[in-house]
Amino acid sequence: MEKNQKGRWFEDFNVGEIIKHRPGRTILESDNTWFTLLTNNNHPIHFDYHYASKTQFGKPLVNSALTLAVVTGMSVEDVSYRSIANLEWTFIKLPNPVFIGDTIYAESEIIEKRESKSKSDRGIVTILTRAFNQRNTLVMEFKRKSLAAKKGKGAIPDYEDILLDEN
Repeated sequence: MEKNQKGRWFEDFNVGEIIKHRPGRTILESDNTWFTLLTNNNHPIHFDYHYASKTQFGKPLVNSALTLAVVTGMSVEDVSYRSIANLEWTFIKLPNPVFIGDTIYAESEIIEKRESKSKSDRGIVTILTRAFNQRNTLVMEFKRKSLAAKKGKGAIPDYEDILLDEN
């Protein structure tokens, strides 16, 4: 991968490579409240402190869909910035809860890659992403397949070429 390049072309992925996504992201109360309202998830465990205090967790849980969105977003610049699309999510595991104030760190392991069988300008990359809190406790793990463009083959425009066209 070229220095200072955003994202990876299909050719830039190496099976077995672990990519650390930095910086981390602290989940704020406002993040959890807005996301919960935006998605119409009205379970009180996400925003009713009194209710949540009576659960096994003793305090509100961060909406797990928010955690998924944040962790996926953290991986974009390193993993899918130059992808055409996500093709498949095979599992999402949530082994430990995320709470307001937790800082999430993520990493992705490239576990498989193959050329597309139908189009020569792309390939499929299988990625295992893990997220940890500030105590290095695993809070999320998911696997997905991304349709990655090949460099210079035209599957997607190179962002830098679009910027040059506008001038």
